[in-house]
Amino acid sequence: MSVRASHLLIKHEGSRNPTSRRTNQSTANVSRQAAVEELTQWQEKIKSGQISFAEAAQQRSDCSSFSRGGDLGKFGRGEMQKPFEDAAFGLEVGMMSGIVESDSGVHLILRTE
Repeated sequence: MSVRASHLLIKHEGSRNPTSRRTNQSTANVSRQAAVEELTQWQEKIKSGQISFAEAAQQRSDCSSFSRGGDLGKFGRGEMQKPFEDAAFGLEVGMMSGIVESDSGVHLILRTE
């Protein structure tokens, strides 16, 4: 079984590779708490309809998938970090996760297939 998902990633000082793939700037000066607080603001904007998930990912995600609106394509079990995988597989199509923490940073995940 595979799923397709998009995500919005905010990296922080504890990220395994603390460099934004969108800006190429270091995120080593961003605390985990600041990343969570900022991601919470994006989550509220998406939930309220102020911005689409894809637009938010394009504007803010630190993953190279920002250029595709956060789309990671299809993936199966064992292909993503465990917390991310568990969250993505646990969502119904069209649902957005709460904040998910992984070694990469903090994410919002939208299951698309």
